[in-house]
Formats: sequence, structure tokens, C-alpha cells
Amino acid sequence: MGNTHLTDSSSVQSVDRALAILEILAQRGESGVTEIAADLGVHKSTASRLMSALLNRGLVDQVSDRGRYRLGLGLVRLAGSVTSSLDAVSGSRAVTRALASEVGETVNIAVLSDNSVLYVDQVVGPSMVSMRSWLGQSVPTHCTATGKVLTAWLDQSERITARPSSWKKLAPNTITSAEALEKELEQVRKQGFAIANQEMEADFIAIAAPIRDEHDEVTAAIVISGPASRIKPEDFESLGHIVKLSASKLSGNPNYWRE
Repeated sequence: MGNTHLTDSSSVQSVDRALAILEILAQRGESGVTEIAADLGVHKSTASRLMSALLNRGLVDQVSDRGRYRLGLGLVRLAGSVTSSLDAVSGSRAVTRALASEVGETVNIAVLSDNSVLYVDQVVGPSMVSMRSWLGQSVPTHCTATGKVLTAWLDQSERITARPSSWKKLAPNTITSAEALEKELEQVRKQGFAIANQEMEADFIAIAAPIRDEHDEVTAAIVISGPASRIKPEDFESLGHIVKLSASKLSGNPNYWRE
């Protein structure tokens, strides 16, 4: 019985370490076994065995014969299974495709995840010259239109928790104080949509609106985004109302998204 307990503990530890490896690779892009072993505080042979198991499952890929690894396509398969079952994705494609076609820009669906914004679905607009995927990306709440929408209607304590740990200026118009952010979120609540005008990246504009459940709670955000050369300040308000209309089509009925 004691041996069984030790085996169970060892298995749980291996799972924990394997997940830690995936998180390391997600942050770095790629890494070698020696680096990973050092990060985990384990012997290189232990890290190597874990990498082999992940490699066999397709969760990591080997970059070259030099022994460096990166996240594998197996994760895309798993992520696809998750996003296909999410309410905010399952039946929304008709609406997001129509919006992308109407405004000519990329449309994303995003949710709040651990005080960050997580993009869970994307439809590329016809204006896209080069493909930029936001799917699976996690970004801050204070400098994104989606983040503003997803936090504006939270209780004050929850809004405070969702604030950034650092008010570093990321782009020309990044919000750099709690006071300025609260003022912005008040405006979002008044107009029913949010704008991020070169706040996370220079030359990048995004306009988002809240998707609400049958209890009127904000559960997701729908957002259009593109370069400042195409999305002009004089069009912000009209585009905001167009995005709001799409959001309303996805709001209120929990069965709408289910195919």
C-alpha cells in the first residue's frame, strides 16, 4: 500500500513537471533540455524522459538535431476541442464572418482568463495583407479594447485585481495610471463599447463590445482590429455601434451559440 502511494505521488509530480515544461516553452518559444532541467531543478535525464513523453504525444516538437524543443501541433488539436465547446465560439461564426466582411477587418472573440484577455476565436477580414493570428494569445486588460470591455462591468474590487502589475508605456497612447483607466472604463460603460487607439502597439486600433449571457453578465467580447491607416478616428463611433450590434446578436440567448 505504501508503494502504491509513492507511485501515485511520483506520477502526479511527473504530470506537474510536464505541464511546467509546456508553460516554459509557451513563454520562451523554444528551449533545450539542459535549460529546462535547470528551470525545473531536476537532473537532465529526468527532463529528457519528460520531453520524450511529450514528443510522443505531439505536444512538443524538436526544432533540430541540436535538441531544442518548441510547442507541438498536438496542442492545437487540444485547443480546438476546447474552443469548439465554448459558448462564445460554437455558434458565433455566422456573426463574426458577417462582421469581418462588413468592416473589412479581423474579428476576434475573447474571454477573461486569470486577469488577462485570452483570444479564443478569429475570423480574418478581407483587408488582411498578411495573416496575424491572435488565437490563443493572452494580452493585458488595460491597454486592449477587449480588456476594457471584459473588466468595465466588474465590481470595483475585481477591476482592481485585473489591473496591470506595472504601468509600463507599451505604445504611444498606453494608459499609465489607475485613475486614467477608471475614467476610461466609465466611458466604456456609458457608450457600450471600447476603443484601444495605439495603446498596446503603435499603429494598431481595436474596437470591442461585450457579449452578455441570459443574466446580462458580460461573458465575452467581440472585437475588430486593424492598422491606423484603415481604422480612422472619425469612424470610431460608427464602427463601435456596428460591433455593438454584432455583440447583441450573440447576447442573451444561451442556446444561440450551440450548433
